[in-house]
Amino acid sequence: MTPVHFAFSSTFILGLMGLAFNRVHLLSALLCLEGMMLSLFIAFSLWTLQLDSSNFSTSPMLLLAFSACEASAGLALLVATSRTHGTDRLQTLNLLQC
Repeated sequence: MTPVHFAFSSTFILGLMGLAFNRVHLLSALLCLEGMMLSLFIAFSLWTLQLDSSNFSTSPMLLLAFSACEASAGLALLVATSRTHGTDRLQTLNLLQC
């Protein structure tokens, strides 16, 4: 495994571990998701450059667009949650309540 592959895989694993073990605030969960998406974007971009093919050149841009949509939806949920519940702690959210 090259150092570049190790760096991106460890970045993704660290984001996944942060998402799994640090579930106190909604903002920290969203930041972990964003870190995972950015590591995937950089990995796909380098993969496209290594293959030197124009067939895969749209996949990093598509991933970046989905990442931006996910970030905006997450921030909208964060604002709505903090307005209704007064905090962004995940313990106060009840998923069974409408």
